[in-house]
Amino acid sequence: MIRIAIVDDHAIVRAGLRQFFSDQVDLAVVAEAATGREALDIVRQGEVDVVVMDINMPDQSGVDALAAIRARAPDLPVLILSGFPESHYATTLLRQGASGYLNKDCDPDEIVRAIRTVARGRKYITAGVAERLAEGLGGGGTADQLPHEQLSERELQVFLHLARGETIGHLAESLSLSVKTVSTYRSRVMEKMGLASNSDLTYYALKNGLIQ
Repeated sequence: MIRIAIVDDHAIVRAGLRQFFSDQVDLAVVAEAATGREALDIVRQGEVDVVVMDINMPDQSGVDALAAIRARAPDLPVLILSGFPESHYATTLLRQGASGYLNKDCDPDEIVRAIRTVARGRKYITAGVAERLAEGLGGGGTADQLPHEQLSERELQVFLHLARGETIGHLAESLSLSVKTVSTYRSRVMEKMGLASNSDLTYYALKNGLIQ
């Protein structure tokens, strides 16, 4: 039996997934969470085999939640089920430790296949994501990447927080980093993305559907 934790801030989504999974003889929803912090509490208990998690949550981004879960339980499979298209986050989150990435518009049967795949310790990668990953491995791959896909895990965290309007001081506190360190990450983000200000970051994130 594969024990699943569903992490999504919409109760109706959790209920729909729970109902669908109940029809599968090898799947059991044993925990639910509406925030990243609640998800981490579930992970600390160590009684789940797969986490199915949205990337857009009220208290923190899925990027932050994934980083926290990976730090606590590096071998626990995390399947991202997001309303954002694959082109926005999939390759970045897979590189940062997600076991798979699916858009919520996918066929429900594909979610089941993905859960069974990641529960066996394998990655679940759709054809579209595989193509983007392959492009990134080639000599000219970065030319096909969006600027945010070139960011490291921590740089992406800093970028998303700043794009939402957080100050460097508040960000330093929430990520347990010094103001100087966050400022350094900000400078790297600006350089890699070719942007000049926080308002540029916000515009880019909104234009590319990275924040709502």
